[in-house]
Amino acid sequence: MAEQVLLTPSISKDDEALNLLEKARKLHEKYLIKQQDCYLEEAISTYVDVVKMNPTLSESYYRLASLMWEKGQITLAGAIEQCKTAITLEPSNINAHIYTGYFLSLAHIYDEAEEELKQAISKSKLNSARPRLFLSKILLQKMSEEKVAIKDIAKFLYYFVSGGALVLWDYPSVKMFCKLLIDDLSVFSYSVAGSTLGKIRMFHSAFKTYAKGIKNTDHADIFYRKLGDLSLECQDYLTAIEFYKRVLTSSQPTRDILLKLAQLVQANMPEELDEIIEYYNRALEFGVENEKIYYELGHLYLKKNDKINAISAFKLAWDIEPENPYYNNSLGYAFVKAELYDDAIEYYQKAIKLNPDAKWTSIICHALGAVYGEIKGNFEAAEATFQAGLVLDGENYELMLSLGDLYMAKGDLDRAIKTYCDAITLDGQKYMGYAKAGLALWEKDYVEEAIVALHKSINLNPEFESTQNNLGVVYLDGIGNPKEALNYFLNAIEIAPSYALAYFNAGRCYQLLGEKTKAAHYYQMSLELNKETQELSEDDINDRIHSLFE
Repeated sequence: MAEQVLLTPSISKDDEALNLLEKARKLHEKYLIKQQDCYLEEAISTYVDVVKMNPTLSESYYRLASLMWEKGQITLAGAIEQCKTAITLEPSNINAHIYTGYFLSLAHIYDEAEEELKQAISKSKLNSARPRLFLSKILLQKMSEEKVAIKDIAKFLYYFVSGGALVLWDYPSVKMFCKLLIDDLSVFSYSVAGSTLGKIRMFHSAFKTYAKGIKNTDHADIFYRKLGDLSLECQDYLTAIEFYKRVLTSSQPTRDILLKLAQLVQANMPEELDEIIEYYNRALEFGVENEKIYYELGHLYLKKNDKINAISAFKLAWDIEPENPYYNNSLGYAFVKAELYDDAIEYYQKAIKLNPDAKWTSIICHALGAVYGEIKGNFEAAEATFQAGLVLDGENYELMLSLGDLYMAKGDLDRAIKTYCDAITLDGQKYMGYAKAGLALWEKDYVEEAIVALHKSINLNPEFESTQNNLGVVYLDGIGNPKEALNYFLNAIEIAPSYALAYFNAGRCYQLLGEKTKAAHYYQMSLELNKETQELSEDDINDRIHSLFE
């Protein structure tokens, strides 16, 4: 006799996922009623299992987002992303839109939150009491934080009244929403009163009103924010920083508060680099306009001399927006700081090609030309780049001086002198053009002209030690007047006590004047200082010291 096999119907994987989802709902309800962490953790774990078993069930995403956010396991940005995933999976799911609107309102992204609630209202038609009331709550919250227009009040009243009319038979919902709205009306009244007092410049009364709002409502974060804004209006930046910090401790951080703190601390406490960097890094979690934050972080890391992180931050900004000329320039500058010159050249060239503004691009040509000339020793490329910069901005004084320096380095004194003179013609009130022209004229053996130019430079800026020294050299070696020259060398030493070359030249003057002891002293000083600066030949100094007593 054949053995009889009893077959039991098998449960499909989808049915198993739905059963598990129902279990998660019940655990979620128990947590909401009893507020016990054990139910919260088990509900989260079960929702996660549902997602693993069937990742197409939209409900598990937005419910999991609400629980994980409450437990602090994800950021607002993460919760919003999960809710949007639920909408992608099931665009007609009303609750997915409501949850998304809720989290967007927590992040103070009110316009998007409003759109999500309108979607929920449109899809639920006559059963739209809940999204209507919730939208009225969001509008009231928005009005408590921003300027109120008549249309905003009308919109709030429309959704509040229509939502109330549709939910009259749902007493528990009415009771819940009324309680929330009463709280929001209280926030609204304190906000409007404080804002009105602020507008009529009664700042002390406005501060007191917001302080009462903190005491009498459960929304301290809103009023700390307003106190911070009021402090900004009073230009009390340090107090504003303290209030904005309290916003962070009293609620989930928002992107705008983190950026306000970063910018305020950056402007008023620039030495607090680690704190500023922390605020910017936390703002990155929201995933909005991150390229701008990376750009700021890059500059902060440069201030810390953290070249690797600076390059990394600028590169992340560049990855998002590779055609941004400013990101290309900053990346080039960071590579220069890291002595990675070939990479720097590549990004500088890209920034110049993008050319957002002629004057700005001229400055980048200056930077690139300096890399070609000073680092790579490619004078032709440097000259071409400098000339391109001057075509873009013929009034770039610093670039013109650098072009003159390039001609000096090439030994083309005539073109150097002409270029320095062009710079002087461009701006005759800047000392550096005269200083450089004076040196070039001296090198060309135009002694009298060099003296005139160097005197003009000193008249414009008597504190520039190099010009004092150079004028002394002209008087000493060009005119043969050690007594007159000595005055300028001593001036240079007074301005820059570690200027080895000035000590050496002063020693030469004293030697010619027959004051051997003083000459030996200044030679010895130049010898000691030269160990650090390496401006001079040590053998030459020692020979001069020995020659004094032969």
